[in-house]
Amino acid sequence: LTQLGEVRRALERLREAEALAGRLNDDRRRGRVCAFMTVTHSMLGELDEAIVTGTRALEIAGRLGDLRLRIPATTYLEAAHWYRGEYERVVELATHNLAALPADCIYEYFGLTAPASVYDRVFLVMSLAQLGRFAEAVEVEAEAIRLAEPTHHAFTVGMAHFAAGTLHLLKDDAAKACSLLEHGIAAFRTGNLVVQLPQAVASSAWALARLGNASEALNRLREGEQLVQRQAARGIVGRLGWAYVSLGRAALLVGQLDEARSLGDRAIEFSPGHQGFMAHALHLLGDIATHPDRFDAE
Repeated sequence: LTQLGEVRRALERLREAEALAGRLNDDRRRGRVCAFMTVTHSMLGELDEAIVTGTRALEIAGRLGDLRLRIPATTYLEAAHWYRGEYERVVELATHNLAALPADCIYEYFGLTAPASVYDRVFLVMSLAQLGRFAEAVEVEAEAIRLAEPTHHAFTVGMAHFAAGTLHLLKDDAAKACSLLEHGIAAFRTGNLVVQLPQAVASSAWALARLGNASEALNRLREGEQLVQRQAARGIVGRLGWAYVSLGRAALLVGQLDEARSLGDRAIEFSPGHQGFMAHALHLLGDIATHPDRFDAE
């Protein structure tokens, strides 16, 4: 349900599972429910709730000494902190989780939507990139892609390439970013992964605009706007701040200043709990205000 964009329905099912676990007085199952609730709350922009359920899942895993619960609980808590823009905490959690992962479980999913070895590296790459720790991120990126490719699993391959594309976009290597993002978009389309596709298409529009491919960038910009509007209508708002920032950057680069300003405003609207996305959105609006055709010193 989550991958099909039916996130509210997924949360309803998780609440039913939570009630069943309560009636069974089964902490292990209760912990698993809390872990999955964490990522669902994150996607819906319910970030305080995500931290509560993620912390609870991790506490249950620690009390039970259950590694098979601890791994996914930590991964989804990483996601919650990433959605809040708390990148240092993501790096800490992901690093510890990868260190705890048994060598013979490198392709184990632990109930996640990708092997933990790849999923943790995805959040690690994206967080290190936002922190400007590019050299570290490049090493992790290479390992994430190396591990993802043999799975031939759309979500796993797509997310590894999206994370790598984001890194190179922030590193100002638009050509490399474009290639990686196209690979990710192809994987997401193959798997009909409607939740991941909008941000990848939006990032691709920005990369194409950076390369000076105005026509292709405009096509991706239009597609991206349609995709994010559909996602917003479904209430899946957690990632939309970054998507709107990327679309706004693309619009600015191709000279669509009114549209860039509108997209920047939307980025602000969809980044209330995410200080990282909010900073990018404010930076975008500042750059629009310094444009020669729109100079506004105040």
